[in-house]
Amino acid sequence: MKADQRLDCVGLYCPMPIYKTAQKMKELKPGEVLEITADDKGIKKDIPAWCHSTGNECLGVEEKDGEIHLFVKKGK
Repeated sequence: MKADQRLDCVGLYCPMPIYKTAQKMKELKPGEVLEITADDKGIKKDIPAWCHSTGNECLGVEEKDGEIHLFVKKGK
């Protein structure tokens, strides 16, 4: 999946990936996609829940080589 920006959260644990995601999303324009890379398995539930509460859209989750890649589309 193509992302407009990337955020590396490998090595960070709750709540830091959500905090850093929220900060980075402020830099994106509506419709742009952020790829978040993390290794904290809790992020697979945290990011979709955060998206639901903030009006953003979780486009998908992929796991490769022990890393989790999440794709979030900025809402309006």
